[in-house]
Amino acid sequence: MLMIARRPIEQLMFFADRNKTFFDPESFPWAASVEAEWGAVRKELDVLLARREEIPNFQDLSDAQKHLTEGDQWKTFWLYAYGKKAEENCSRCPETVRVLQKIPGMKSAMFSILAPRKHIPEHRGLWKGVLRYHLGLIIPEPVGSSRIRVGKDVRFWEEGKSMIFDDSHLHEVWNDCDSQRIVLFVDVERPLPFPLSTLNRAIIWIIARSPSVAEPMDRIRQYAGNSSKPAEPGDKGIAA
Repeated sequence: MLMIARRPIEQLMFFADRNKTFFDPESFPWAASVEAEWGAVRKELDVLLARREEIPNFQDLSDAQKHLTEGDQWKTFWLYAYGKKAEENCSRCPETVRVLQKIPGMKSAMFSILAPRKHIPEHRGLWKGVLRYHLGLIIPEPVGSSRIRVGKDVRFWEEGKSMIFDDSHLHEVWNDCDSQRIVLFVDVERPLPFPLSTLNRAIIWIIARSPSVAEPMDRIRQYAGNSSKPAEPGDKGIAA
């Protein structure tokens, strides 16, 4: 039913912001305060990377996403999914969780870890009522070798810098280098005029209770329960 209703509602959102692909982070006052804390987030990421093999592969969390990737080339460490909190994972990243609270309308958040030479094929997001925010944490050189195309527009990540885009456009990602690319990946409620904003919140509420969120969250919690032991003092992250 949601899929039937999606198209006409997303067309209304098209007129709200002229169907932009990328957004200027300076238009979002919270972005600068998140960037200012990127070092704290990076420190917690480095601890997680000490046991990278325990971080689940993206496709292992959702059967519907298996067409996008395979093997262990795309790993994701989830903290929130459409407002649902992964308690065990959040307890391992308290500073990151604190930083996430600076983002109004934050709905989903994770560390997105792409292996060297990884390509994510063209796809679109679930719902136009959220915008996607990326904070660059580990961005390999040379500049531009790790990039994203949204619609017809291409952008590059930078460490400690924000990127905001509409993932309901067809988009794809490349990491054409010999080291991994990692971002803090966040979905935020899209700013919309009333009454469209109220309708959007209602649909986000429905999505949060749908099988497309419930199934991954169950698996996220299973993985978290199996890997909640802290890293040993001598462990080293592969990106340190």
